[in-house]
Amino acid sequence: MQARGVHRVSPPGRTRRRPEETVLYQLLEKHWASFKQETEEHGGLPSFVKDEVEGYLRCGRLEYGFLRAKCKQCGHEELVAFSCKGRGFCPSCIGRRMNDTASHLVDTVLPKVPIRQWVCSFSWELRYAMGYNKELTSDILPGFHAYGA
Repeated sequence: MQARGVHRVSPPGRTRRRPEETVLYQLLEKHWASFKQETEEHGGLPSFVKDEVEGYLRCGRLEYGFLRAKCKQCGHEELVAFSCKGRGFCPSCIGRRMNDTASHLVDTVLPKVPIRQWVCSFSWELRYAMGYNKELTSDILPGFHAYGA
């Protein structure tokens, strides 16, 4: 699916991510619809699980949306597929989020002292409740940030 007039060759060191070539993606693409249908017979999956998996299946795929990036100096153009920005399933988006969070913590939150590990954990009951209740998670988040500052 190449757009007319667009260079499909990436600059050195940059290649377009192709989630559709991974084993995880192929497995989900093949079995997700039947799995979802089978779970409906037993009460179904929570909506956040469906949203996360279906977002992953659209993540990084040009046919689900992209932007065209163009270098003003050399004129090279590249299509960059939208990402799902998922928080719990997509390996690419989780990796990017972990990297961004680590950079934020190191640069702005944690004191300039040797730290080996820093963990924030919630009780199982609270984790479960937060998984199903976005408003609760939004209420807890400012306290978490205030504690880390």
